[in-house]
Amino acid sequence: MFLPVIKPVYNILKFFRCPVIWEVSVGAVIFRMENGRRLYLLLHYPSGHFDFAKGHVESGETEEMTLCRETEEETGIRDLQVFPARTSIRYFYVAKGNERAKRLKNRRGIWIFKQVHFYPAQTETRDIRISHEHIGSVWLPYEEALAKVTFENARRVLMEAEASLRD
Repeated sequence: MFLPVIKPVYNILKFFRCPVIWEVSVGAVIFRMENGRRLYLLLHYPSGHFDFAKGHVESGETEEMTLCRETEEETGIRDLQVFPARTSIRYFYVAKGNERAKRLKNRRGIWIFKQVHFYPAQTETRDIRISHEHIGSVWLPYEEALAKVTFENARRVLMEAEASLRD
């Protein structure tokens, strides 16, 4: 199902008591330097896609606090230098499988309007500890990372991060 990810559509669906929720997450386009080039960290998700570390903003958190907490939870990385260039994406999806069951149990929407803000972030950490949310990870140079990320939104996020770091 395709829906434009804009507040008016969300509000109309909510008015008609559709099972919708608007969620905001923050993520990091994590990189480290090796032999004078940037290597980007991609996480391999159980559904098969490759993407960046990200997660929900918790009450009282700033975007940078969320970014650092989620990065540490998902990768074990603690030494981030966060850069100010922010790229935002929006997408819509319908929860399936375990996520759907968990959302229904907690009476949360299963039609998710998602807004995610990403920031480039540098680390010196090479070896990471992936969380239960992932099945693997890989460090890749820009061109290979661009080819490996699964979603078009992620490619745009990576391209904008790389462009901001070159300036």
